[in-house]
Amino acid sequence: MRPKTIQVTGVGTSAWVPVDFYKLPVNISLHATVSGTATTTIEYTVSDVWDPAVTPIAFPVTGMSGITANTAGNIAFPVRAVRINNSAGTGTFTLTILQSRTS
Repeated sequence: MRPKTIQVTGVGTSAWVPVDFYKLPVNISLHATVSGTATTTIEYTVSDVWDPAVTPIAFPVTGMSGITANTAGNIAFPVRAVRINNSAGTGTFTLTILQSRTS
C-alpha cells in the first residue's frame, strides 16, 4: 500500500482509509500531526467499509485516543480501515498511514 495522508479540520470524521488486511505481518504505522487546537482519536474498524449496507464499528487505536499533539502509533493486527475522529477544536489533524509490504 502506498502511504496515505488524510486531514480533518474542526469537529468531524474523515472517510475510512482501507488497508490491506491480507498482508502478514500487518505493521501499520500511524503518524498524526496537529496544526492549531484539536482533540482527536485515531480509529480502526474490522467492518467491511466497501459494503454500503454495513455501518462500520469504530475502535480507538491504543495510545491514540484524545490526542492533542503530534503522536505516532501502530497497529500490529489485521484491520480493514482507519480514520480520524476529531471531537473538539478548530485545528487540523493530519494522519499519515504507512503499511509495510511483505517480500
